[in-house]
Amino acid sequence: MISWMQRHRKYLVITIWISTIAFVGAGFVGWGQYSYGDKAGAVAQVGDVSITQGEYNQAYSRMYNQYNQIFQGNFDEAQAKSFGLPQQALRQLIEQALVLNLAQSYSLRVTDKELLTEIQKQEGFFDKGHFSKERYQKVLSQNNMNMKDYEVQVRKGILLQKTLALFTPTSLPIEESALGAALNIADKVNYKVLDSSMLSVDNSDAKLKEFWQTQQQSYMTLPSFTLEVLTQKHISANASDAEIAAHYNENKQDFINEEGMLLTLEEAKTAVISALDALATRKKALRQYINFKKAKLDANTTTTMVTLDQVTNTYPAEIFTEIQSLTIDTPYLKPRAVGEDYLTFKLVKVSPSVPKSFEAAKEEVKIAFMKNARATQLQELAQNSLATFNGKTTPFVTRGDVTKLSLLNAQDAAQFLNQLFEQDKKRGTIQINENKIVLFNILEQKLLDKPQIDQETGVMRIKSSMLDRGLIKMLENKYKTEIFIQGL
Repeated sequence: MISWMQRHRKYLVITIWISTIAFVGAGFVGWGQYSYGDKAGAVAQVGDVSITQGEYNQAYSRMYNQYNQIFQGNFDEAQAKSFGLPQQALRQLIEQALVLNLAQSYSLRVTDKELLTEIQKQEGFFDKGHFSKERYQKVLSQNNMNMKDYEVQVRKGILLQKTLALFTPTSLPIEESALGAALNIADKVNYKVLDSSMLSVDNSDAKLKEFWQTQQQSYMTLPSFTLEVLTQKHISANASDAEIAAHYNENKQDFINEEGMLLTLEEAKTAVISALDALATRKKALRQYINFKKAKLDANTTTTMVTLDQVTNTYPAEIFTEIQSLTIDTPYLKPRAVGEDYLTFKLVKVSPSVPKSFEAAKEEVKIAFMKNARATQLQELAQNSLATFNGKTTPFVTRGDVTKLSLLNAQDAAQFLNQLFEQDKKRGTIQINENKIVLFNILEQKLLDKPQIDQETGVMRIKSSMLDRGLIKMLENKYKTEIFIQGL
């Protein structure tokens, strides 16, 4: 991540904080899928820097929305998890926090003038070509942000910029010459693509069961929770005009329009009535909760029994997280809003994870078995074919000639060429992914007359990458990282 920031330093500001107001029309993706430790409000602690749940949500949402744009709106939470977005979001924040610790040790600061200058440069706050304080306030309000929180993020971004600027590498002529000699080479290559689809795998029940028996702890049921649920249906407060006016006057800040402007009492009346109804419903639910705990529920009041786990859960994720923290000794969860109703929960039983039977786990086992078997057979095929294969021969190619490898798509060709020019063998294999290996045999090499890249830029990129890796490793050894999220 820091290597990205150093290569694109002029975009760092936008990445760090302007993205926090980039959710207009994109939606916000919450977490709620994980449990938190005892450090209230923090998901991780890196040295002296805390990473808050809000920062975590923003980082995840930013990544999620970027992927959703790439997939043209067809991206979902399951894909996000399979791509490791939760882990990536947390890693980004940890690396930022490591750099912020370093900034603190150097006593780096951001002045009010620097803060103001940076905010006034952001075109998102321009009106008729100039910064507008009114538009600044309006945009933040529309995105459920206040100026104080936003400016904290801006300061953080400037501080990261300042700190990274201390580690800008330089390029020496001898390094540029050495890089040119290494990179301005073209190869003529004979190559062959091996794909797991070529393979035949025995996936009979006997084979699957044999595999399952060695992996049973990988196929567990989810822990489930049996609950007694008391529901308080939505009721009307039948508020008088005087009560409506009083509530409005005490809570005006809660009643604003899309532009962030306060609504009049007449404009807000329906919303005020709904708020009073919700308060009345909650008040009655709390009385019922006390009776529930004392086993003194009215004879006409009924409860329902439900059993759920992380997959079958139909309640909001944050409620399920609280349910997971209940114990038989402390079984009650106070009334929580679900739609317009309020629900009180009592934990009756916890069923822990147990290994699934073969039949219950069969489909999962089959997927894992096929993946493992194909990967093993593909490696064996590659090694057995390497010495004698005869594939397709390319013209002279460089790292950028992805279109000259007709047997590979552009992405796979780019990966193949990048790895090819790092090889010290004439003949060998390059793994593209778990399902694809490319055999290669370098037939000829030649030096190009013209450099294929800006050698100074190339040296800077290599040195920046090495510097970044070393910096992060050093900071990881210096500052302790504690993660309070279970599941990452």
